[in-house]
Amino acid sequence: MPIPTMRPGTAILARAPGRVNLIGEHTDYNGGFVLPVAIPQQTTVEVVPREDFLVRVNSTDMNEEREYDLGKEKPGQGWLDYVQGVTWQLLKSGFQLRGFDVRIGSEVPLGSGLSSSAALEVSLLRGLRQAFKLQFDDVKLALLGQKVETDFVGAPVGVMDQMASSLADQKAALFLDTRTMQHERVPLPEGMELVVIDSGVAHQHAAGDYKVRRAECEKAASMLGVKELRDLTGADLPRAMALPEPLGRRVRHVVTENARVLATVEALRAEDLPRLGQLLNASHESQSKDYEVSIPEIDLLVKLAQQEPDVYGARLTGGGFGGSIIAAAKAGSGAKAAAHVAEQYAKQVTAKPRILLP
Repeated sequence: MPIPTMRPGTAILARAPGRVNLIGEHTDYNGGFVLPVAIPQQTTVEVVPREDFLVRVNSTDMNEEREYDLGKEKPGQGWLDYVQGVTWQLLKSGFQLRGFDVRIGSEVPLGSGLSSSAALEVSLLRGLRQAFKLQFDDVKLALLGQKVETDFVGAPVGVMDQMASSLADQKAALFLDTRTMQHERVPLPEGMELVVIDSGVAHQHAAGDYKVRRAECEKAASMLGVKELRDLTGADLPRAMALPEPLGRRVRHVVTENARVLATVEALRAEDLPRLGQLLNASHESQSKDYEVSIPEIDLLVKLAQQEPDVYGARLTGGGFGGSIIAAAKAGSGAKAAAHVAEQYAKQVTAKPRILLP
């Protein structure tokens, strides 16, 4: 289909999926382990190179068209910052660009903890890589996307979201060591299906508590004499818990969550679904009590999911302060369980839930 708002020319199509994190929350910016899975919902971009240095952006979701001059990117422009950040980071990294027209459409819901921003960054980087014959691999692409958020948008995120959007698929979890970037795909058991329910409460990572949590982790690491909390083990928890509140609890979450990721990989390989459920439940308890990134609506949604007879376990997924939950259910039962959970949830809160998987 031609793009009405764009100049004539060959449109380059690129896509990238959102992600749901099976387990491993707030470990990525602490050098730890994560285990995300790609979701069916994708962001799609259509890029048409120009002969000048104008960038013209049409967002079908925002029903808005914006433009800026390449090399004159300035943050503070709302959703446009994620596009500006991509060109700013590419230019800063020494890549040669010209202007372009781009049309953006996304199925990944905003503010739902499913990495809509990473899906945009990765899809646009893929499109520009093809349009301008830029030389970088999929891992470098993810690292560029992360820099867009940390250095331009101002969201101190780890690299999990971009790595998942760049490398993950729907049939396997991406087991990623965020320190070394080593990764492997761990197949999901056939006897299980994932359930994802959006709480209807949106979050925003570029401000507020997310930054506070990262700063707390950095302070705790410094006080404990390590580079990152990844360097700690369970044996270090007694001295960590002697830190001023709430630093000890923040450390305890990261240390135990890293251990839960490793245990989850083993549970998936063994197809031990009850064990997987226990780990998901323990992760949520840690996020809610030790890391304090959950909210009452999310706690309710998780509790309702955990009460379903065909659900092995459930937890908050994503950065928190709203967003979505993930649950592991018996294969073939996810839709029914999700519908029942959403129905019960809607009776108790004003927010409107949305079933995203299955």
